[in-house]
Amino acid sequence: MFKRALLVLFLFFIPAAAIAEGGVVSSADPRASAAGQQTLRAGGSAADAAMAMMLALGVVEPQSSGIGGGGFLVYHDGKQGTIDTIDGRETAPSAATPDRFMGPDGKPMGFRDAVMGGLSVGVPGNIRLMEQTHARWGKLPWAALFGPAIWLAEEGFEVSEPLHNRLVSMAPLWKDFPEIRAIYADKDGNPLPVGATVRNPKLAALLKQIAIAGPDAFYTGDAAKALVNAVSAAPHHPTALTLNDLAAYQAKERPAVCAPYRTYKVCGMGPPSSGATTILQILGMIERFDMSGMGKDDPRSWHVIAEAMMLAYADREKYLGDRDFVSVPMAGLIDPAYLSRRSKLISLSASLASYDAGNPPGAEQRTAGISSEVAGTTHFVAVDGDGNVATMTSTVEGPFGSQLVANGMVLNNELTDFTFTPERNGAPVANRVEAGKRPLSSMSPTIVYDANGKLVLALGSAGGKRIIMHVAKTLIGVLDFGLSAQDAIALPNIYFRGDTVLVEQGTMLADMAPRMSALGRKVVPSNVDSKVNAIEWTPQGWRGAADPRSVGIALTE
Repeated sequence: MFKRALLVLFLFFIPAAAIAEGGVVSSADPRASAAGQQTLRAGGSAADAAMAMMLALGVVEPQSSGIGGGGFLVYHDGKQGTIDTIDGRETAPSAATPDRFMGPDGKPMGFRDAVMGGLSVGVPGNIRLMEQTHARWGKLPWAALFGPAIWLAEEGFEVSEPLHNRLVSMAPLWKDFPEIRAIYADKDGNPLPVGATVRNPKLAALLKQIAIAGPDAFYTGDAAKALVNAVSAAPHHPTALTLNDLAAYQAKERPAVCAPYRTYKVCGMGPPSSGATTILQILGMIERFDMSGMGKDDPRSWHVIAEAMMLAYADREKYLGDRDFVSVPMAGLIDPAYLSRRSKLISLSASLASYDAGNPPGAEQRTAGISSEVAGTTHFVAVDGDGNVATMTSTVEGPFGSQLVANGMVLNNELTDFTFTPERNGAPVANRVEAGKRPLSSMSPTIVYDANGKLVLALGSAGGKRIIMHVAKTLIGVLDFGLSAQDAIALPNIYFRGDTVLVEQGTMLADMAPRMSALGRKVVPSNVDSKVNAIEWTPQGWRGAADPRSVGIALTE
């Protein structure tokens, strides 16, 4: 059945945006979107469709996500009108210490050195997240959600252009990683070309095992032993990861973080995600400006966005971390009075000289630390005929994670999302490594309600630390500039590096760069890519949207 659906999908091109009175799905790969679509058509809920897409993406987008990694889910119950979030973020093993990424010379390791091999692997969380999601909101049998992913892994799938591009960049580094090379390179070690068929029978067998025996089959038994062996016998940085670490892992329900923005309510994932907090800070700081009146074509709009971005990220680096381990002043960071004070630092006529973290109510004395997140990851969203909505971001962190493979699945490098230097100026960094701790993340699955409490938008993105800005830009495009989700996603991207603002090359923002730079902050056109997926409510029903920079599509039920 799934094979027949795929043939229909590729015989008749389906555009990035799709609209329907019933269910809609959107993901970063057509084959994953087809998995979600078929799950809805089989009577599945939005939760079922999201989990089927998560599994399928782990097969066809191994460079970005999979069950060897983790994610965050935000779920809206269409009948109850409630919102819940599940934290499936990876955890540091019991042997992890704050100096995990410090070299013998007392200096932090190089990022690439730290990523490759066992040192960067955290305990994967996606299967436990899936377990909770299915138990609470699933309608189809557990095993049914695995069918599309098993078929893709067993029968094979064609290498997409995004996968090929990542293979080209990573294959030269796989000399010491024969297992991943055997799956994604030819016999001479060359990256597989676009259109080549990839089969992953070991991953298919693992997925079958979990489908039949349940989630414990991932965290215990032979599958767990293979994962532990892959890390402890890694060709680079072999590291202790125990069976107890895997067996003890728990996905956690967390309270959603919500705040008003104009006539809307915006909700997302709390720590260890920095996504909702930082997005809400950006929105809170720009709210006093007439963004709608200035519009998307006015350089001042983008100047305000850039200023708020720099101020919000400064707070992110200083205060955000895993709330199970550090005190995070959540209420203070999104307090309207605090954001009003921060907003007053922003001028329409000049950039700030510097962007220091503020002092939100309830904050403890702390030193800022810089975390590293590579621009990987994937996002997907689903709505069903009952109005239930699931929006989830899933990741193995950087391209192909740690480069380690167990049972055909790529293992994450999430622990390099921790701040490598555990202390600065004698004070602990919020995001330092600790056993059992979850590293800070920028993943930002987001839901928006209108003034009547109606869910009108759900979205998220890939892109490492840029995720926050991709989502914030899209929100501003819809809520302030009055664009459709599809057109808002297509707006130029904006980010920063150090004191320099980066704007997407080849766009209207690149043309605006000289005028923005005249306000006092260097603005440079750059490659600021994104991979946003969304659904929105329209008078005609639900409409899906996918980033035109990706191969992703939205499909109707």
